[in-house]
Amino acid sequence: MTVDDTGSGADADGRVDPPAPGAPLGPDDRGDLGDPGDRGDAGEPDDADEAELGGHPLALRLEGLILGAERRYTPFQAARSAGVSMELASRFWRAMGFADIGQARALTEADVLALRRLAGLVEAGLLSEAMAVQVARSTGQTTARLAEWQMDSFLEGLTEPPEPGMTRTEVTYPIVELLLPELEEFLVYVWRRQLAASAGRVVQAADDEEMVDRRLAVGFADLVGFTRLTRRMEEEELGELVEAFETTCADLVAAHGGRLIKTLGDEVLYAADDAGTAAEIAMRLIETMAHDETMPELRVGMALGTVTTRMGDVFGTTVNLASRLTSIAPRDAVLVDTAFAEELVRTRDAPVSEAAAAEAAAAAEKEGEEPPAYRFALQPMWQRPVRGLGVVEPWLLTRRDDPSG
Repeated sequence: MTVDDTGSGADADGRVDPPAPGAPLGPDDRGDLGDPGDRGDAGEPDDADEAELGGHPLALRLEGLILGAERRYTPFQAARSAGVSMELASRFWRAMGFADIGQARALTEADVLALRRLAGLVEAGLLSEAMAVQVARSTGQTTARLAEWQMDSFLEGLTEPPEPGMTRTEVTYPIVELLLPELEEFLVYVWRRQLAASAGRVVQAADDEEMVDRRLAVGFADLVGFTRLTRRMEEEELGELVEAFETTCADLVAAHGGRLIKTLGDEVLYAADDAGTAAEIAMRLIETMAHDETMPELRVGMALGTVTTRMGDVFGTTVNLASRLTSIAPRDAVLVDTAFAEELVRTRDAPVSEAAAAEAAAAAEKEGEEPPAYRFALQPMWQRPVRGLGVVEPWLLTRRDDPSG
């Protein structure tokens, strides 16, 4: 959708009055398209539209099946019908991740409705215009990756090999037709679940500032020697390894109370509300990967501190420090920063030292009490300069098999 607000009927700020619901679009509603008659009937895309968009007959059938509507509007017509300026419509369209399409008739009633909804949220004061664009961008980026993964996975799993006499392209339509309603319901369910969990975290924040700038434990888990693997392994093998790694990490992070922020092929970024949870996840990751002969060695770096959250991602010095610690961590080991180590000591998840643990155990035994059940052990490492962050003191985190010391 390009910015081409050349039609009539716009006010000073470029806004246009939409036609009455159900009213047909007149020739003037088609924007700067030349002779309207050259574009065919408003309800059917003509050959010029399809050629402009590289339309493939099956692709167009799939589009109609998935969207549940035919191509009807040019971008200008869609903006006019939705009652928004062409400029704002274009910003929404691009934010969702879609390419400019000039003035081809390629949009549907669903596109018009989406524009109306976003613009309506702005008009009602529920969202600023910038926030509405951000909503479009975050939704587009998330669902784009999901859609690509689903199509790749389903076609590979369900049509390998293709059915006799049918190409994979031909069998795509019936597969999508069967899966679409179920996947749509499941997507909404998962989104609502995630939204409920996120809303719960927000309302538990100490103050408004903490909703954006929060104190979190952040961890990176990185496969060792991944670059060398890419030169030795076939593409299919490499893809399977990455998928197995990401799946294992996602399952372990979720199962033990963390949140997977993003995956980067050979690396994952996760966060947890407290150091103890993040430490347990890190140790589980190391232990699980160590018992999988198909997986390379792993290293983990973690830091505790204030992070800025934007569109589901995390930023800031704490995140950078966790990344740097990962890069210097030994194989199959976990490094944490001083703040992380101090928090584990404060919450009695780890002793300040093994000598302190022995003293606490002796004191408890003398009083006839149970000794402290520390889960982790901390060992200070040599201080070292870290690029961009100055001198840091990493701590090696391990699991204490015998909590009593």
